Amino acid sequence: MNKKLLSLIFFIITIAFCNLTYSQEQQEKQPLAQILTQLEEKYNVKFSYETKTIEGISISPLYPELSLQQVVTQLKLVTKLNFEVLSERFIVITALKTPDLQNAIQHLEEVVVTNYLTKGISKTNNGTIEADKKAFEILPGLIEPDVLQIVQNLPGIISVDERISNINVRGGTNDQNLILYEGIRMFQSGHFFGLISAFNPYLSESITISKNGTSAKFGNAVSSTIAIQNSEELDNKSSGGIGGNMLSIDGFTKLKLTKKTELQLAIRRSYTDLLVSKTYDVYFDRIFRDSELNAASNTQLALDERFLFYDFNAKFLYDIDNTSKLRVNILNMYNDLDYNQVYINSDNDLQETKSELNQVSFGASTNYSKLLKKGLNLSTEIYYSNYDLDAKNRNITNNQSLEQENKVEDYGLRIDISNAVNPSLNVNLGYQFNEIGVTNFENVTNPNFMSFKKEIIRTHAVFGEVERYSKSKNTHLRLGARISYFGKLQELIIEPRFAFNQKLSDYFRLEILGELKSQAITQIIDLQQDFLGIEKRRWQLANDTNNPLIKSQQISAGLSYNQNNLLISFEGYYKNVSNITAQSQGFQNQYQFINDIGSYTIKGIDFLINKRVNDFSTWLSYSFSKNDYHFENLYDGNAFPNTIDLQHVANASLTYSLDNFKIGFGMNWHSGRPYTTPSVTQDNSNSVIEYDAPNNSNLPSYFRTDISAIYNFNLSKGIKANIGASIWNIFNQTNIINRYYSLDSDDSIIKINNRSLKFTPNLSFRVSF
Repeated sequence: MNKKLLSLIFFIITIAFCNLTYSQEQQEKQPLAQILTQLEEKYNVKFSYETKTIEGISISPLYPELSLQQVVTQLKLVTKLNFEVLSERFIVITALKTPDLQNAIQHLEEVVVTNYLTKGISKTNNGTIEADKKAFEILPGLIEPDVLQIVQNLPGIISVDERISNINVRGGTNDQNLILYEGIRMFQSGHFFGLISAFNPYLSESITISKNGTSAKFGNAVSSTIAIQNSEELDNKSSGGIGGNMLSIDGFTKLKLTKKTELQLAIRRSYTDLLVSKTYDVYFDRIFRDSELNAASNTQLALDERFLFYDFNAKFLYDIDNTSKLRVNILNMYNDLDYNQVYINSDNDLQETKSELNQVSFGASTNYSKLLKKGLNLSTEIYYSNYDLDAKNRNITNNQSLEQENKVEDYGLRIDISNAVNPSLNVNLGYQFNEIGVTNFENVTNPNFMSFKKEIIRTHAVFGEVERYSKSKNTHLRLGARISYFGKLQELIIEPRFAFNQKLSDYFRLEILGELKSQAITQIIDLQQDFLGIEKRRWQLANDTNNPLIKSQQISAGLSYNQNNLLISFEGYYKNVSNITAQSQGFQNQYQFINDIGSYTIKGIDFLINKRVNDFSTWLSYSFSKNDYHFENLYDGNAFPNTIDLQHVANASLTYSLDNFKIGFGMNWHSGRPYTTPSVTQDNSNSVIEYDAPNNSNLPSYFRTDISAIYNFNLSKGIKANIGASIWNIFNQTNIINRYYSLDSDDSIIKINNRSLKFTPNLSFRVSF
């Protein structure tokens, strides 16, 4: 513990020293964003704008004696931007250009909270939360703007096992989230088996999260919608950057090809197959400690492991003319593990196994938009998404082999027509077609067994919604519905959605959201040791027998107070998801090999308080929820706790930003997740474990403290650099995130505890130009 504290103190002193030793005279001009922050505090107003609107604009400080009206007039003259005063407190900033459809929509989707947690994270009047990478500063434990790590700092969103590939939103499993990258549905979201985001943080520019009240244009997911997008606008010049951390190196560039075209490229590759770092050791231990690959470690004589990952992203932008645009996107993600062992078996013979595990994702999308006339816009999008998981396990001595494959192919087409009738009314209509095919293959030798199964579901959907402001601008309402027909299931589903936001006063707002949703593709877990015990989940389509169409309903109401850089937000919600299968819930108790159809119901509250004082920002978030299963044929039809039921979740964080130096410190706590204990009246003669009531006990509480810091500086004219350092779990707290039981060779019960990440340091260095 003392060594860790000394490391922490040295860490803070070193970063602070770098900041103090680097000094320069303040330039006469300051970034407009900084000027606006000062004006908000002085005049008690809020400026609403998109980051790219004011990006790169610097002005001289304004005279302090000016009135607010004089300030607005002066800003209009100096910045050549439009400042529209909506009320005594809210001012909207937009570019001075001929308004089109996009401007009208942005006007409707007004930002009501500009710094929801920290700079770069905002909340809009339709209930969505938006994170802008360009404006993003720092979060505790993060030195890179990892979009899926940022998401987990929001109230109601957490990963019960710390993995990005297992994000739980208001009690839902990860497969119930719709994750879109440039319109492409993603079936893989993590590298290193879920510990690292698979989306390059330096090309991804914005992320939009919807926990409820989702737009009718999105479907086939009953929990949240997470949309990730790269830059949509052409830059005036080429730019790029390279960097690395203790796991990988990466580079990105934006190449200006012509006045109308641009190419964005990003690539990242781990060097873990060549060089092992402390961070890699901790990650590897976290994933493989209790897997099948470690089962024979006590008799292991030799080990040869090789792991790597990479991802590649490309986007082509073409502004055909003033009214039409073309965007083309391509991405590729890859994970590879080769793991070979030589060990002594129970007969004291040498035995060799060769194991391979590959995850590959490929996606492509093309979007064309056309402004037909003032306010009327047509947008068409086609996409293709492919996910392939392959596992091979060969026991050379016994001449046994196991091959497994899970493959998903998704084709999609969407057509949108939007009409901005006036600045206060927008109408959107559209059609979407999807074809999803899922293949599951298994081949076993000695004894011989082979299984091959492929299923396809085609879905046709029409959607429409109306978005409207009141004349006073105090009321915002979005009403929509999605009608989907699932061909194979011959089922027609109608899903209404709504989002209502009411300004009660200059400082109080009321928000009410609701939705019905459905989903035809889910993940199941057949056995604990599927895919070598590491990646156990397989995608599977709905059918009319044992895997029905999942349906959900949710409603929430919230009240927020925002004044003098103090935000207090309170939201209560009710969510029910039906037609889930027991196989998709990851039971490791008496229901592990039993399938049944049931539901879960969660009731909860999300609370957030955030205060900014000068260069400091601090927040406390707390979530309480009660999440229960109900299966007709399990536990005599009685309710019992959900496997991922975390009743209490709290996060407290403090960030400090001053010029070139940023530091964040945070603490994360939640109550332990449920698990099932063996019966005290165990009968070992059956060679099976007898259990008590399902999920009858809870693990110890989870507690983790993180810190991170970033220091920016100039290498030369036009070349910027930054150094980042972070420590995840500063005090090396031992947290148990899962517990289950197994039998050893003597039929004695053994307890297996899956532990969280230990003390995990990371360093990064980046250069941009």
